[in-house]
Amino acid sequence: MTSIQSPIGSGFSAANTTADVISSIDLTGKNVVVTGGYAGLGLETVRVLAGAGASVTVPTRDPARAEQALGGISGTAIETMDLMDPVSIDAFAQKLLARGEPLHILINNAGIMANPLTRDARGYESQFSTNHLGHFQLAVRLWPALKQAGGARVVALSSRGHKRGRIDFDDPNFTARMYDRWTAYGQAKTANALFALHLDKLGEPHNVRAFSVHPGGIITGLAKHMTQDEIRAVGAIDEQGKPVLDPSKNMKTIEQGAATTVWCATSPKLAGMGGVYCEDCDIAKGLAADSTDHLGVMPWAYDAEAAERLWALSERLTGVRFIA
Repeated sequence: MTSIQSPIGSGFSAANTTADVISSIDLTGKNVVVTGGYAGLGLETVRVLAGAGASVTVPTRDPARAEQALGGISGTAIETMDLMDPVSIDAFAQKLLARGEPLHILINNAGIMANPLTRDARGYESQFSTNHLGHFQLAVRLWPALKQAGGARVVALSSRGHKRGRIDFDDPNFTARMYDRWTAYGQAKTANALFALHLDKLGEPHNVRAFSVHPGGIITGLAKHMTQDEIRAVGAIDEQGKPVLDPSKNMKTIEQGAATTVWCATSPKLAGMGGVYCEDCDIAKGLAADSTDHLGVMPWAYDAEAAERLWALSERLTGVRFIA
């Protein structure tokens, strides 16, 4: 396999923030969708993109909470959607497509992490359903608007958590194997990276490029299923329970964490590129399967054959087929 995972020397680093990467970008007239855009990294992403002139739509299953979070940010709109409810995803997409407008940026930011075993109405494991299948369906349904843009980007939030699990194509929903919340999270994050890889292959002829992102270690609501001891064990908080901030060790502020998402969504340095896993505002290095490096991307998360296989599985599980 030929690796496309090699840093390009972006000029940014782990310490750079959203303000740094957006400073010379004008998004006036651009339409954006950000899932999970009313808290944590998503809220910062919405704030920055709207501040650069974009019109940002935030789908949410909690409109009241979203309205409170986004109330002071002009250029934003809120619509109802639940990533574990395929009917609501279709309804959201139909409403967006009815506007007749192009979609220039889609950011699949929402997610859950390491929760106890729960399933959606179809019986699908919730981390795989929310983090991957819901976003897969959303992107496929919004494809006409992405294609209409004549130059669009899709950013999927993955994580270094992809190192915890490959895709189990025989049992992706833990119906036969014992459920492990971290294995399930790793599988979902690997799926996010493989989704971007294959969407980029399909989208390149239409100038729709896709990227996956590891934002870094940031304490947000995503960690709500972790105990304080677990968070402390990974070095994210100190003995007093305060966040450890050291971007050189992957421990970032929200503004630093969202910077890679914003960079992938807007940087002119990525023109003509796609399908890559990024971190620290650059393309991440590809790793060998036995690597113990803290950062970088494992080979199973940028394997084109696995990406195509996951795409076929996702079409089968959702009943949603991609038509270019």
